[in-house]
Amino acid sequence: MLPLRDDNPTRRFAWVTLIIIAVNVVAFLVWEPTFATGPDAQERQSTFFFCHAQIAWETTHQTSLEDGGEAAQQAIGRSGILSSRSSAARFQRFLRDRCPHKSWVASIFTAMFLHVSWLHIGGNMLFLWIFGNNVEDRLRPVRYVLFYLASGIVATLVQLIPDPNSVIPNLGASGAIAGVLGAYLVMFPRRRVLTVIFFFIITFVYLPAIVVLGAWFVLQVFSGIGSLSQDVNTGGVAFWAHIGGFAFGALMALASFPKEGFGRPAPRRPDLPLGTGYGWGRRRRPPAPG
Repeated sequence: MLPLRDDNPTRRFAWVTLIIIAVNVVAFLVWEPTFATGPDAQERQSTFFFCHAQIAWETTHQTSLEDGGEAAQQAIGRSGILSSRSSAARFQRFLRDRCPHKSWVASIFTAMFLHVSWLHIGGNMLFLWIFGNNVEDRLRPVRYVLFYLASGIVATLVQLIPDPNSVIPNLGASGAIAGVLGAYLVMFPRRRVLTVIFFFIITFVYLPAIVVLGAWFVLQVFSGIGSLSQDVNTGGVAFWAHIGGFAFGALMALASFPKEGFGRPAPRRPDLPLGTGYGWGRRRRPPAPG
């Protein structure tokens, strides 16, 4: 299932959500070596992530890999990221040369604005725009920013649980966005979401938010449990960050956010001219003369 838009108008334009999306896009296009070419392009991107993304070992040991001494070397050696011709000590020296002043605290925040591919950033920004504007509308800008960042931090901490000594860079806005999704599910459970379903044929259907987001969360839980097995390849997806962020957002919404609940039907959105508002709509035909 892929959501395209929700049937949930806002009272104010979602400037904060738009700014967050813009920061992510600028970071991906300008700051990251996204357009690097040549034989060292992959190495440049990997080095960038080691220098700026969050790494579990660094967070749990409160220091960077390059300054972690022998303990960091052992973690690097166990990770399997080194070629047979390299050594952990050499990799440490390489990181010390490329990013000598990395802050493990700052990396928790910068990682929320980094993405590894076009598909990664495209999917995250689509979900953020569809569901983030309504959460922002109810929380107001300052509270929304604090909630978004807190969701990302909690997601990062939960992702540490399965492997606190991992040296693989962890990055992406999905943990923070998962918090937004959890809050949306509690705040607007019956709002309709236009969804593409891929099952033999492509089908467009309106589904309640609780179905779309509930199914997404269940998928993350099963995938997260599966990732605990060494025999399952998760493709580097941080499922436990998704689970932690979503749960945090839902709990925060249950505790203190304004919400519609299940008791009343969701108000239907009036038709909007094409290209206006927050989604697609049908043009109203003018009344027939006579």
